[in-house]
Amino acid sequence: MQNNHLRRHARQVFTVTQGQADGPGCDPSIARSWLRCLEDHHLDPLHGDAPVVLEHGRLLESRERLRQVLQIAGPEMHSLHQQLSGAGHAVLLTDARGVILDCLTAPTERRTFERAGLWLGADWSEAREGTNGIGTCLVERQALTIHQDEHFRGRHTGLTCSASPVFDPQGELLAVLDVSSARVDVSRQSQFHTMALVNLSAKMIESCYFLRHFEHQWLLRFHLQAESVGLFSEGLLAFDGEGRISAVNQSALNLLGVIREGLLGKPMDMFFNCGHDELFGRATPQGSAVWPLRIRDGRQVFASLRGQARQRVWPGPATLRDQRVETTPGLCMLDPALQDDFRRAVRVFERDVPLLLRGETGCGKEAFALAVHQASLRRHKPFVAINCASIPESLIESELFGYRGGSFTGARKEGMRGKLLQADGGTLLLDEIGDMPLVLQTRLLRVLEERQVVPIGGEPQRVDVRIISATHRDLLERVEQGSFREDLYYRLNGLEVALPAVRERSDRSQLLDHLLHEAAQGQVVKIETSARVRLLAFAWPGNVRQLRNVLRTLVALCDSGRIEMRDLPAMIRREGGAETASRDTAAAMSTAAPPTWVMPSVRSQRRPLDSAERSALLAVLEEKCWHMTHVASHLGISRNTLYRKLRKHGIGRAR
Repeated sequence: MQNNHLRRHARQVFTVTQGQADGPGCDPSIARSWLRCLEDHHLDPLHGDAPVVLEHGRLLESRERLRQVLQIAGPEMHSLHQQLSGAGHAVLLTDARGVILDCLTAPTERRTFERAGLWLGADWSEAREGTNGIGTCLVERQALTIHQDEHFRGRHTGLTCSASPVFDPQGELLAVLDVSSARVDVSRQSQFHTMALVNLSAKMIESCYFLRHFEHQWLLRFHLQAESVGLFSEGLLAFDGEGRISAVNQSALNLLGVIREGLLGKPMDMFFNCGHDELFGRATPQGSAVWPLRIRDGRQVFASLRGQARQRVWPGPATLRDQRVETTPGLCMLDPALQDDFRRAVRVFERDVPLLLRGETGCGKEAFALAVHQASLRRHKPFVAINCASIPESLIESELFGYRGGSFTGARKEGMRGKLLQADGGTLLLDEIGDMPLVLQTRLLRVLEERQVVPIGGEPQRVDVRIISATHRDLLERVEQGSFREDLYYRLNGLEVALPAVRERSDRSQLLDHLLHEAAQGQVVKIETSARVRLLAFAWPGNVRQLRNVLRTLVALCDSGRIEMRDLPAMIRREGGAETASRDTAAAMSTAAPPTWVMPSVRSQRRPLDSAERSALLAVLEEKCWHMTHVASHLGISRNTLYRKLRKHGIGRAR
């Protein structure tokens, strides 16, 4: 029976290579590969020997050459295997010759894959094993799936392989990431999800390798969308201290619309409307600040620059509208709407217009106020914050205005300068201003009008202070209730800024990375993909404060340098039905919706596989310049199926 199958498969191969397209070989890439196997490699589809395996010493040498890639790929391979539910899948990494350097399978399935020839050290190049996921990916230099009878050798027709190339910073093939299945019930349609995950993981490995390879060089990261800076679809561009480009990834070439040879060795200002001094002045050690940058053709991208900032003249008031805060502790501000609010806030603050920050508890009002202060011409003066809700009512007056020594029982002999005088020349943040007692509201209004402070038992003193107020309450509602002075409300509300909750921010992914880096304090800690999806999908009622505390706890309890789903608090694991998503993975393979670069919304609660598919769709659309025929061909689906998936996930091209 097996021999009959092999003979039928061999006839099919010879039929297709003679120009009679039919069956599995009708795909042009498969037909090309089968022809190469016959004419260039002189292979026999009936050949039944197992693949050639490198001897142990040579395998160790090959692994040593790609040691850094293996270190980066290891966690991604484990995450990929876990997302595929493990059962029936082998996750493989090969070198650029097609030799398997790492293989991850379930222990109970290892023998099954070894019988199929998937050994460490096995050579799966197309010249050795004919058409297969690894070897054909190396030749075609693109992600592809080889499904069962599409293999050239009859002995491999029980396998389904989805492979994606990993390129080095010079555009040369570095490795191949492959997922192989030996199950007979695997349909080609179901591999769309697997291929999406494999491609996403390969791009992550590629980006991490680029970042590590140029760890000590200037590195520009950019994208058309601010929220995509830091994600796998971003452009990466390394350059030296003179601003000459030394390496670039494919996404950067696509975004700039140039070929690699036309970019390497050229100065940065040939491609961006930004002088060297201005560009170098934007750098931060972690590359966490994002700012708008013009390409020479007039298009705007958003960029961040990793490196040691060079000395830069601080801008005067005329240019403060373009200022970005780059190193404020606890602050991540990559949401475009938030950046726009920040620019406006700095401009009015410089004109001594009071700011009123409104937002839910824990959303970062104090961090925003500090950022405004540090971006202003008062940045070298004091920034003083007082929480009007946390100090007992009997102490607020002395805390705010101070007192003269001996002015009341229990007073310090030397007296105390109040917060207003401590902030003289700088900025005073009145946090939770809505909880200030009415009697103190009257005194505060007088200070703002007369620009002088009268400490308890003391004499009037001139004070030069700018006020930023913050509250989570509706002050107009409190005005109507009679608990807040209407005249003080209008005196404090020169410009009202509504800060978004974490669940409303488009930069949730970057915020998560920022707070994780802050919590890790130099320790290398990574978040497994499914755990990351769950953290991003959680509603975070306590906002940044709650997210920061959870991450600090996770880092403190993390022994392996990796945060996994099981490490998350129970309420975060449960929300959105993570367990249900895992059980439904198999049923979702043919109909589920794909992922987005922008984090999954709180309402949609996308599953990890869905998210990977959507990211892969968007990546291929960009790579193929939204040419739908080419996209459908690349993904191995019809145009109708492609349009159905685009509609399902709300993907449309911005005009």
